[in-house]
Amino acid sequence: MSIVADATTRVLRSRLAATLATPHGVDRYLELVNPMWAAHEVRARIVDITREVDVLGHPPVATLTLQPTSTWRGHRAGQHVQLGVEVDGARRTTRVFTISSPESKPGDRFTITMRANPDAPDGKGVSRYLVERAQVGTMVHLSQAQGDFVLPDHVPDHIVFITGGSGITPAMSMLRSLQRRTHRGRITFLHYAQSPQHQIFAAELEEVRRSGYGIDVHLLHPELGDPALSPAYLERLVPGYRDVPTWACGPAPLIEAVHGAYDGSDALRVEYFKPPRVSTGKVEGDVSFTRSGTTAANSGATLLEQAEAAGLTPQFGCRMGICFSCTATKKEGTVRNVLTGETSSLPDEDIRICVSSPEGDCAVEL
Repeated sequence: MSIVADATTRVLRSRLAATLATPHGVDRYLELVNPMWAAHEVRARIVDITREVDVLGHPPVATLTLQPTSTWRGHRAGQHVQLGVEVDGARRTTRVFTISSPESKPGDRFTITMRANPDAPDGKGVSRYLVERAQVGTMVHLSQAQGDFVLPDHVPDHIVFITGGSGITPAMSMLRSLQRRTHRGRITFLHYAQSPQHQIFAAELEEVRRSGYGIDVHLLHPELGDPALSPAYLERLVPGYRDVPTWACGPAPLIEAVHGAYDGSDALRVEYFKPPRVSTGKVEGDVSFTRSGTTAANSGATLLEQAEAAGLTPQFGCRMGICFSCTATKKEGTVRNVLTGETSSLPDEDIRICVSSPEGDCAVEL
């Protein structure tokens, strides 16, 4: 049976099949017959939706279990995926979500865990739709897994995870993968949440804390008096922590505190949950969006935010410089990367507008 399936797949992916299916492509026809059939694209069916956090007055958090098509190549723990869905018949919208389940193999089910975006009106945002309105059976479109925020092939004897809010998801994927591998080293896991009620994966982490051999879990809630992240606190938990391989993910204030505590250590690997706000000094000049013919005074915000303020709707995915969905050509001017602080004045260069802030006059092809 597998021989027949392999032969069928080769035919569907052949140049002849692509030519016969022009202009729509083989996958368009396969999708009409069965949404779970695909030769090249990756799609998935939602097979389970579990609420993780549901606090009155706060956006809920849910875990979605996805059964992908056979075209899914699997993922490494810590990677993310671009997920596209049509909301109320509108044009497909794509956002980036980190995979929260252990590393997967081709065709394996996997999970994503997300907080409903409170800024999206009327439930039309992707995360709000998936958390609050999607049902088992809903089909979504996927990219292959992406990202370098992953564990090395040879895992060190002692590693540290520092996360905050929804930034816990890549660390949970790594932790679950290490548990599956029966990792025999030491893991120190620090997570900051607004309160115990806002804690994602609370039951699982409590079980790990009580019974996880070699895993030291610290669930911290500063509103209840738990200590904020500081070099002194980290040194008490992990003596010599600056030399211990560390993965950190969360909102900008947490990551900025982590950077300060590690003071340029090569042991630190970070991923921002949201891009930080970086002052670029004096704001001056105009920003021109050449394709639309729109010009506005430079506000100092990222080019994505300035384009949206000008009434444009550029494509974007993660809004934190990971997925490259928002790449556009800067025709002229200087931009600063708000993640790294680096500036560039090259003409006709491709930039990620979600993490690029203009300095002075700037022209972008939007």
